[in-house]
Amino acid sequence: MKVSDIIVRCLEVEGVKYVFGVPGEENEDLLFSLERSSIQFIPARMEQGASFMADVYGRLTGKAGVCLSTLGPGATNLITGIADAHLDKSPVVAITGQGSSARIHKESHQNIDIVNMFKPITKWNASIQNPQIVTEVVRKAFKLAEMEKPGATHFELPEDVARMDCRLEPITPRRVRRAAPDYKAVNLAVELLKQSKIPLILAGNGAIRKMASKHLRQFVKMTNIPVISTFMGKGAISDRDEHSLFSVGMQARDFPMSAIDRADLIIAVGYDIAEYAPEFWNPSRGKKIIHIDFLPAEVYDYYQPDVEIIADVSGSLWEMNRRVGEEKLIFDSSWYAPLRECMQRDFNSYILQEGDKFTAPGVLHIIREFMRPGDILISDVGSHKMWVGRNYPVYEPNSVLISNGLASMGIALPGGIAAKLAHPERQVVTVMGDGGFMMNSQEIETAKRIGAGYTIIVLNDNNYGLVSWKQTSSYGRTSEPT
Repeated sequence: MKVSDIIVRCLEVEGVKYVFGVPGEENEDLLFSLERSSIQFIPARMEQGASFMADVYGRLTGKAGVCLSTLGPGATNLITGIADAHLDKSPVVAITGQGSSARIHKESHQNIDIVNMFKPITKWNASIQNPQIVTEVVRKAFKLAEMEKPGATHFELPEDVARMDCRLEPITPRRVRRAAPDYKAVNLAVELLKQSKIPLILAGNGAIRKMASKHLRQFVKMTNIPVISTFMGKGAISDRDEHSLFSVGMQARDFPMSAIDRADLIIAVGYDIAEYAPEFWNPSRGKKIIHIDFLPAEVYDYYQPDVEIIADVSGSLWEMNRRVGEEKLIFDSSWYAPLRECMQRDFNSYILQEGDKFTAPGVLHIIREFMRPGDILISDVGSHKMWVGRNYPVYEPNSVLISNGLASMGIALPGGIAAKLAHPERQVVTVMGDGGFMMNSQEIETAKRIGAGYTIIVLNDNNYGLVSWKQTSSYGRTSEPT
């Protein structure tokens, strides 16, 4: 059996349903092997679109999305989507073709060092130079991509290796249990809670993965502690819940900042500092912080937790729920209830009235009226993203996707294809500016070809709105017409 056949069998064992990519000469054996498999190869119109599809598929399913390219420019075109998956913690496995192993040690046509190029934006990557390691490489790529915190992995397949004979069997995935929380850390966290009068939860990206949202909602219900989410943590608790103080993410001061200012304890749940820099919400460096996450906190001057509970987030919250139940810790909601009412009034002030011109927040209100709680909205990057993060209420985890680690323009349109494939029963709406639309508009043909029906909304201001917004704020004008 050829190496390319073995790789495809490994992908089937991993549960892969789709491979997004662009065909090339150096990956032809893999393409023919896919043709004979249960996996659907979806040709994109550009490799960046394919990597964004894999990125969004991974975020929505928790299973690694897979993207494929040829060598050279095909591989370099994958980089933006792979980098986005890296910073937004999305499981992705990228596969790139390569020229014959007899020529990759020297200068040759389209040959660049893709493995080292991908090294800073992947959790792990490798080149398959020996057919006897192929099953280990594929299993490792998926295991590391999907392991918390998830991210991108990559392997390279030289064209001569793809054709070699190999007698291996795929390695069957086995469930890996994540560590339970340390009881001393939990005890310290409970002691900090007992000393607090005005605690506040900051829910990040990790709060919407696995079972974290379920146990966070139980914790909030038991304790009466309010929640502010980052843009990527939206939906960790429902914005219909009286404990929700919506989202923080605007660099300018906004309503949620007044709650953070008042809080004497921040419980950061699944929070990555790439989502929203802590100097915006902890400028004095004086906040007491409980860090609950899969990995230790980044060493950061503005984010120095007093306690770190490093374990499975849902497991940590389950243990916290047990302990606060024993202690009967219930906090007064009177300090934040008026703020929530004020925020809701502000959001309602953007509702469009008869004869009003369209505005981004006004359009988002209309979209929300037509969307069910679990339907999916994908936001591209631009000034409208700030309105999605600020004004668009979310009721279920992973029902709004915002690129906020890398903040990649062009993600929404191809991402809508992946969302519809992952959840064909749900409505999918993608919202983008004219700038983001033009970056990957070619993927409309891909959506049409494969029958992925979803809604594309373009908010056209003939401008790079967020850039103009920032320049005008800084200098009172823009540098040039955009």
